[in-house]
Formats: sequence, structure tokens, C-alpha cells
Amino acid sequence: MKEELDWANLAFGYIPTDYNVRCVYKDGRWGEIEVSSSETINLHIAASSLHYGQEIFEGLKAFRGADGKIRVFRLEENAARIQESARGILMEPIPTGLFAEMVRKVVKLNERFIPPYGSGASLYIRPLEIGISPRIGVKPASEYLFIVMVTPVGPYFKEGFKPTNICIMREYDRVAPRGTGRWKVGGNYAASLTAGEHAHELGYSAVLYLDPKEKKYLDECGPANFIAIKDGKYITPASDSILPSITNKSLQQLALDMGIEVEARHITVEELADIDEAAAVGTAAVASPVAEIHDLDNGNRYIIAKDGQPGPVVTALYHKLRGIQMGEEADVHGWNTIIE
Repeated sequence: MKEELDWANLAFGYIPTDYNVRCVYKDGRWGEIEVSSSETINLHIAASSLHYGQEIFEGLKAFRGADGKIRVFRLEENAARIQESARGILMEPIPTGLFAEMVRKVVKLNERFIPPYGSGASLYIRPLEIGISPRIGVKPASEYLFIVMVTPVGPYFKEGFKPTNICIMREYDRVAPRGTGRWKVGGNYAASLTAGEHAHELGYSAVLYLDPKEKKYLDECGPANFIAIKDGKYITPASDSILPSITNKSLQQLALDMGIEVEARHITVEELADIDEAAAVGTAAVASPVAEIHDLDNGNRYIIAKDGQPGPVVTALYHKLRGIQMGEEADVHGWNTIIE
């Protein structure tokens, strides 16, 4: 399989690998780690994940660095976030140590699928927890299955690190106010499918959602957080409806390291007329620069990348973060986990 893969032209999609790892929570405790080569699971037809949406997941990546070492980026942060998601919808949180052990194991077992340094590709790691107890009444499960699967992927946006156009469509909401937006649950993504496909049909890479309560402030940008550079500051929306992006958090720290002031606050739609740079940021894309933002409800067009190129601050942050992930830059904050 590895010899047949065109590493430089991988899509962001599923490619079978050799193994996944699994663990079951039952009788009040997590069991032993199981290594599996199966791509399927045996699930009860009344499982709470199927009927009541008890399903959470994470996304992180492993990279083969310039020195040949394998690095997983911000493993502990992903463990903390999936624990918060679990608490949010009354699932059993996976302990950090068990999470880390399973990620290490699945990456090592599938080492031959980690793309080579310089290919632009990575090994995507997808931890997934689902409720498996039979439930017909609305009630949390008492048993859970935690799986970590991996697949080699290329860039999330096929354009790569190039500015794309996004749009605002007020007819759609991603989540409800004070709902599940701050947790990484599958239902949030199901709710975004109609808007996302509509945007793609119109030629846009993503939807820039507005806050679901007042429709005044910027919220998330499709499957990513939104960031902007304005008056030399790094600004990003503050909201209880936004998933706290680990990439956004990392870029904020790098901005501070560069002497750039960071603000997490409400950003009005009208402010888009005055920003200098913008990007959608997340694990899959790292940073996808924004060229133009079209407000489809009133016809306003906000031109961000006036020369059609990514802005200097977003570019510097993108390359700095990628450099840390690839072992090209010093990991001064200790974000990488080396897989021996």
C-alpha cells in the first residue's frame, strides 16, 4: 500500500491503514487496549450513540520531521478537549494517560503510513468515543467504546496555502446559543452540512457563521476558527458557541512570541471592512488564508487579500507553526510528543 501512495497528491480523505486501537468502558472502569485490524465495529441497534448522539471525537496529526523523528502535535491538549466534550454530553472521559498510550500505539503500529518529510502530507489521527449501551429512553449510556484510527492525508483545502473566498449566509446556524458548539460532537458537523454544501455549490470554500442569537458577530468559519489581523493585532471571536481550536490557541501563543497583541472578543460583521488579513484555522488546514468575504444577504463584499496573496502575519504564523510540527523550528513550548 505505502509504495502505491502518491504522497505529494494525497486528498484529505480516508485511506485504509493496518491497525486501529480500541478500549471499552464497562462496569465503572476502562478495560485493556485492544489492537484491531478490522475497519468495522459491532454495535447494538439501540446504542445511545445512534439514537441520542452520544458521540465525540478529536483530530490531531503525526508528522515525520526533517530529522526523521515522528512528532505528534499537542497530544495533551487534544486529550483535555475530548474530556471536556465527554463531560459536556455526560459521557465517560478518557484518562489522559490512556489517551496518550493509545495514540502512541496506533501511530507506531501504522508507522509505514506516515508520509515522508517534505511531502506536505501527514498522518491524521482520529480519536472517537461513542455510547454503546442500548437506550430507548433518553438517558446517558453506561458503557463506551473509545477508538483511535489513523489515515494519511493531504491538505484539507485542495488549494493549499492560498487565499480562498468564503461567504456569510444568515439563513443558517451551526449551533444554538449555549448549546454544544464548544464541544467536538458529531451533531455540530451534521448541522453544518447543508450550509457547507450550499456554499461549495456557489464556489466558496467555507461559510463564515454569525452568532446564532443576534446575528451581529462573527462565529466559526465552517469546520475551523476564524482569525483576523487588524491594526497590528491578532483578533479572534469570543463566544460560548465556538469550539476552542488548539491550532488557534497555538497561533495565539506564537503571535505573542512575535510581539503581536492578541484579542479574543466579539467581532462585528462591519469590522470586516477594516481588517488587513484573515484566515480559517484548525488542525486539518492549520491556516487557510481568506481572499474575500461575501455577505450573500446584503451583497457586501469584503476584499481581504487585495493582491491575491496571503498576508505577511498569517504567512509568518503558518510557517512558524508548520516548522515546529516538522522539527524545523525549536519547540520552545514543548508542544510535540516524539514517538520512539
